[in-house]
Amino acid sequence: MEEFTVIIEQGEDGIYVASVPELPGYHTQAEMLDELNRRIKEEIELYLEVEAEKGREIT
Repeated sequence: MEEFTVIIEQGEDGIYVASVPELPGYHTQAEMLDELNRRIKEEIELYLEVEAEKGREIT
């Protein structure tokens, strides 16, 4: 599996937000870090699948 840089920030409301600079428009959020980590993994896989279906390769 490819590796990506994940930026995690915590908002004033306590919600964690993650973004991946290599994946334009990608972000996810969660109240707990373990939930955020699970979402990041699942959603990056989905993001890559959708882009591959569109014929776009992420490098």
